[in-house]
Amino acid sequence: MSILAFHIVWTTYGTWLPGDARGWIKKKTLGIQVPDPKREEQARDHMAADDIVLNPAQRALVEQTIRDHCRIRGWTLHAVNARSNHFHVVVTANREADEVMNQFKAWCSRKLSDAAGLTEAVAIKAGRKRWFTEGGDKELIDDPEYLENAIRYVLEGQ
Repeated sequence: MSILAFHIVWTTYGTWLPGDARGWIKKKTLGIQVPDPKREEQARDHMAADDIVLNPAQRALVEQTIRDHCRIRGWTLHAVNARSNHFHVVVTANREADEVMNQFKAWCSRKLSDAAGLTEAVAIKAGRKRWFTEGGDKELIDDPEYLENAIRYVLEGQ
């Protein structure tokens, strides 16, 4: 099987918690888990900060950061769509999907923090520590038709 691209999705901090009514993913457990309001409430109570909903300028910044990172790395960006609480990226890269997603999240976090004025050491400590949730979904695309559909979904289905 030859990997053509990755479809990577991750969410902003606190916007899709364990127990969520839309379903949720449990580590090392297959499938979407059923809603669990009690678990969602517990997760919300353990949050270190407020949830993050990005405004249009922040969404544009995330998209531009991903475009720039792909250009610098020599990766092929097929599609990107930054929503207020989650992101979709279809990319061909010479790295593992986890590393690609982690690089995107790290650079986007840095750019969002810089734009929020969190550039001084004191401001960083007092400011946003988490823009995104841990992990994310990484689908391997090994079929040209699947790649076309993923691109269409990211660009038109969001």
